[in-house]
Amino acid sequence: MKNILVTGSNGQLGNELRNISSHYPGFNMIFTDLPELDITERLACESFIRKHNIDFLINCAAFTAVDKAESEPELAYKLNKEAPAMLADLAAKHNFTLVHISTDYVFNGRHFEPYTEQDIPNAASVYGKSKLEGEQAIINSAANVIIIRTSWLYSAYGHNFVKTVLRLAKENKQIRIVFDQIGSPTYALDLANTILEIIGKHNIAGQGVYHYSNEGVCSWYDFALTIIELTGSDCEVVPIRSEDYPTPAPRPAYSVMDKDKIKHDFKIHIPWWKDSLALCLKNLQKQN
Repeated sequence: MKNILVTGSNGQLGNELRNISSHYPGFNMIFTDLPELDITERLACESFIRKHNIDFLINCAAFTAVDKAESEPELAYKLNKEAPAMLADLAAKHNFTLVHISTDYVFNGRHFEPYTEQDIPNAASVYGKSKLEGEQAIINSAANVIIIRTSWLYSAYGHNFVKTVLRLAKENKQIRIVFDQIGSPTYALDLANTILEIIGKHNIAGQGVYHYSNEGVCSWYDFALTIIELTGSDCEVVPIRSEDYPTPAPRPAYSVMDKDKIKHDFKIHIPWWKDSLALCLKNLQKQN
């Protein structure tokens, strides 16, 4: 029996991990979030880890409000850099493996070919920079770690692009979505299954950075249009340029990530983004 601690479990990925935990009887999964466990408090984290004899810690906790990070950099760095660095230090001290979730925002999006794990990151926003420095702190630690960068995360939980489009389509006859930002959506349920498959089949040793998103590539406009089509909405989706929708934080124009490494090392199958979107929409309908 492996004891697996999940931090930030009230978010999209944490909720999906909780939902599928019963499918992995060999795992004793412990789900925490504020106020039960604050990942910025070292003594509390160390006490919790010792008490539950943790083998793996999946860190889903982060400051993910991209635009808000521009005006609250101290909090972004506290959660995205300092806390992961402390968790990595505890992982080395107490001999557990840290699985840390990162982001495509560590790249500036000016590459125009899929980013590999060997490409040098160059974040353009406070959010991206804080996540990148968190990665670097973890890699520089002595811990056994795996860092998984993901992109365009959505699920039936929390706030995300899919749920926003569904809401706007009910409220408006027309919505305007940028077409010049290209990436790959990620259904949090698929990522959750991948993480537990990796833990279940592989005794992680050393350090590694991996990329994970669903297969395929699209723009935010394509993504929104597909949501509308799959739900049978008559809302019109109008393509606009990023300059027509200014935001405090710059967005990567191209953040497609190469996933050959994670597929090769762990022999996993990654679903196509449209298939996963259809599944998510069905799960949302069940909730309603």
